[in-house]
Amino acid sequence: MEAALYVVATPIGNLRDITLRALEVLAAVDVVAAEDKRNTAHLLTYHHITAKRLVSVHQHNERGAAEKLISLLLSGQSIAFVSDAGTPAVSDPGALLVQAVREAGLRVIPIPGANAAITALSAAGLTDQHFLFYGFLPNKSSARRSVIQTLKDHPYTLVFYEAPHRIVDCISDLCSELGGERQVVLAREITKMFETVYVCALKDAVAWLQSDHDQQRGEFVVLVSRALPHAGPSAKSQMTLSLLLEELPLKQAVKLAARISGANRNELYQLALKMRIQDDGDVDTLHTSED
Repeated sequence: MEAALYVVATPIGNLRDITLRALEVLAAVDVVAAEDKRNTAHLLTYHHITAKRLVSVHQHNERGAAEKLISLLLSGQSIAFVSDAGTPAVSDPGALLVQAVREAGLRVIPIPGANAAITALSAAGLTDQHFLFYGFLPNKSSARRSVIQTLKDHPYTLVFYEAPHRIVDCISDLCSELGGERQVVLAREITKMFETVYVCALKDAVAWLQSDHDQQRGEFVVLVSRALPHAGPSAKSQMTLSLLLEELPLKQAVKLAARISGANRNELYQLALKMRIQDDGDVDTLHTSED
């Protein structure tokens, strides 16, 4: 084998979901670097691959391990890197190792295979043409909600990973920030015995999870349908803004109208500018965006 780092995708559940090329590489390399040596040893044994030197590379030792592996590569040895499941460096360790190997002027060769996000998308039935893969959201609710807000208006399917002990809280926050009408796909235990792919409205997802505690087990891929095109401030919001502009300065009227109607503040500001221009034609004193 060429002295290179082979980034090898492994099964996400069913141990037979591995490519022939991946098995050939794992059998031929000098060293297998693994996120968890026990998991990898089980995979190798299942496929009758023996006598491999296993080196531990995980999120807590990745930088230090990279130096050791680069030394092995420089000495002419070939190395396969695998994470616990799926494609390394995708919400898994591996990116720092790959970066260090590349910076050392050594070759990195991807060996493609299973990926939980793509597998879930293929069985979801969502017809959005594009998707945005985010991975794991923050653990704390306040931070999680802040991130979800930044993703709220994207016209793509949103793809998240989530752990079983956080899934109910995560779905609650998604519903709160995105609204309950969007479709959500809950894909759990993909390719395993208790594989479940459940589709419903976001507002109904928490009740489904809580109806059977077993449905909260296993690792989740959560897919949320895209944001629908925004129609701008409603007629009621525009009327509220118009009335307030008759009595208040522009910024104050916009702020109060946004609080009353729940409409987007920046959109109301742009609308207020147009109303003022129409009323008095004094374009020179107006700004194009809110300070």
